[in-house]
Amino acid sequence: MFKKMVINKLNILIITSLFVLSIIGFMVRLPSQFSHYDKELHTTFYCCAFLFLALQFPKHWAWSTFFLILFGIGIEYAQEFSNKLSLKIIGKRIHGQFDTEDIKYNFLGLALGIVLLILYRLLTKLNVKNI
Repeated sequence: MFKKMVINKLNILIITSLFVLSIIGFMVRLPSQFSHYDKELHTTFYCCAFLFLALQFPKHWAWSTFFLILFGIGIEYAQEFSNKLSLKIIGKRIHGQFDTEDIKYNFLGLALGIVLLILYRLLTKLNVKNI
């Protein structure tokens, strides 16, 4: 019982830390070397984030999907709001702007993650049956 509580607290700490780092990562402007890979980075991040959460909480992968959808849309609105604020305060944008293409690629990453999760589960079941 105690061991399970420690693991759950550790999982919560890791997920919270990754969540905060993700917010920071999406709110800062990409270095110019990476700016032409923006869509690929969105897809990769959302695929990996989904797989990480789905493997951490295997019975709640649908909630992970829902959370990541809200997170992706929320980040886009936060960027737009933050830019409006920074334009008023310092006279320039501090990062990207609201982009529906980013949201589209977030969904693509989630879809890829779901397909990979289904394949993983199928392969796991086949492997168990063959042993």
